[in-house]
Amino acid sequence: MKATEFLELLEKENIKEAELPALLVDALTKKKLRIATAESCTGGMISSAITSVSGASGVFDCGVCSYANFIKNKVVGVKEETLATYGAVSDKTAKEMARGVRLLAGADIGVSTTGIAGPLGGSQYKPVGLVYIGVSTETGLKAEKMLLSDGDNDRQRIRELATAAALYFALKAIEA
Repeated sequence: MKATEFLELLEKENIKEAELPALLVDALTKKKLRIATAESCTGGMISSAITSVSGASGVFDCGVCSYANFIKNKVVGVKEETLATYGAVSDKTAKEMARGVRLLAGADIGVSTTGIAGPLGGSQYKPVGLVYIGVSTETGLKAEKMLLSDGDNDRQRIRELATAAALYFALKAIEA
């Protein structure tokens, strides 16, 4: 999903980007669920967004900033084979991060981000702005592929959009 498509989806659902943290905390609170995060390219922005909402302590278990591959492996349980075969920026890594942090925390939902925020580091196969959002629940595990650069490779905006997308997909997993 491209950045424009994601923003159009929010608009279609009448959701403002800035409202996502409160909507997520509210949904978690109402359903008595807990969440944990494993973040690479967003570097703690999802955790920060969630904990900026009053009442987050009742639903937020932990956030792991797993920027380095050895942390992805040792702390959140991404298999070495996954990292060697598919790389840190892949749907498989995002899924394993989300599942691993959910299990680590004993949470009901785990959400993860891994990607290339830029402006450096992109390639023909993994361009700047490529981000995978992982979501793990007891009954499901999925990853969403996002292309969040509009060509200017704005690192901060890519990270903001990845954070918003992670919050959104976590919310949708709860509502499912």
